[in-house]
Amino acid sequence: MRRTCITILFLLSTVISAAQNDPEAIGVLDRFSAAALAAPSVSMKFDAVSVDQLEGYTDTVSGSILLSGNSYRLDLADNIIWFNGETSWNYLPAEKEVTITSPDKGDDSFMSRPSSIFTLYREGYKSRLLEESSSNYVIDLYPEDLTSDLIRIRLTLSKPALNLKAAEYKNKNGLTITLHVKEYDLKQKPDPSSFTFQQTRYKGVEIIDMR
Repeated sequence: MRRTCITILFLLSTVISAAQNDPEAIGVLDRFSAAALAAPSVSMKFDAVSVDQLEGYTDTVSGSILLSGNSYRLDLADNIIWFNGETSWNYLPAEKEVTITSPDKGDDSFMSRPSSIFTLYREGYKSRLLEESSSNYVIDLYPEDLTSDLIRIRLTLSKPALNLKAAEYKNKNGLTITLHVKEYDLKQKPDPSSFTFQQTRYKGVEIIDMR
């Protein structure tokens, strides 16, 4: 479950990080990111399907994420993460414990600065508009670092709204995780409390403060 959670965050952090070698792909991603940046929040409900060809298993995890500026809440069945821009709370319901951390403010990763997924725009990946139909764009992203374990990320964006429909992460180790987006919403106006752990709602939880 922890590997799936981390990979989902990685998927989200690379959803629109592309190099500038395909003008058509960049044009689509420009419009996609502009809509997300102008919205009060980005909300998604998804199924994350993991297929491990070497181990021969398939697993599906359902979840949701609410992202607003440098704050987010990620909900999975066995894990909830809140981040308010300064502090992160990682809650494990089965263990009834929450771990509190303060990510490095100099770190530009999704975990410490979620809005960076929209500003790390043309760095680290080559892009290609693989397919355009009457209803979708399909864009492939390839890492410029040839030593990366990642083979590619494949994004499917709807037309004309440019909502994210799917993001497929394919690794050299035989693991493929695909985020199938069931709902994509740019209209929610979340309260700041949405991004903090509310201790009064979780009685008897052990708090591990690592700050």
